[in-house]
Amino acid sequence: MKNGILVIDVGGTNVKVLLSGRKTPVKIPSGPGMTAGKMVASVKKAASAWKYGAVSIGLPAAVVRGRILHEPVHLGKGWMRFNFRKAFGKPVKILNDAAMQALGSYEGGTMLFLGLGTGLGSALVIDGVIAPLELAHLPYKKGEYEDYVGVRAIRRFGKRRWRKHVKDVVDLLRKALVADYVVLGGGNAKLLKKLPEAALLGSNSNAFLGGQRLWQ
Repeated sequence: MKNGILVIDVGGTNVKVLLSGRKTPVKIPSGPGMTAGKMVASVKKAASAWKYGAVSIGLPAAVVRGRILHEPVHLGKGWMRFNFRKAFGKPVKILNDAAMQALGSYEGGTMLFLGLGTGLGSALVIDGVIAPLELAHLPYKKGEYEDYVGVRAIRRFGKRRWRKHVKDVVDLLRKALVADYVVLGGGNAKLLKKLPEAALLGSNSNAFLGGQRLWQ
């Protein structure tokens, strides 16, 4: 694509921005005060010297056919009705952030992606077709899946018990969804000392590859 693709990976801690063809993303602090308008303004400022013809946005919320179904849990408000195409003045594709990283991590077959970050991101890819999932807030034990494998769980249980919960959740979901393998991404995946059975360690940089693949 002429002038490249601007890929934006929106997380609960940082917004990471990378132009196709470049290697090092720009990080912008996010958090509960990060609204859609603030994100766009911050990204346009950070990318002011870059030339791009399209934008891919990975967002920690349910997205169906480019439509945001609910406000992101760990960010500010105003995402659902925001006109990103108008704000950027470019064609824009929006995808769940875990689905975008899953698309960049995919190597064939049936793959389950689990993002161990602020919360729990999830997506399934079957024979090249991506299906975003919303597993984080499903009931699990005495809470939700996110309560046992998200960042709060590390503080609550400590790393050793958190790793045990991650193993149990990965094994359970891989079998339930009949996945050939599981890719573990997100910032906390690197804290695992041993990967669960049939699991591979992903890379956050795969989100940028996924954002580029959206336009292929």
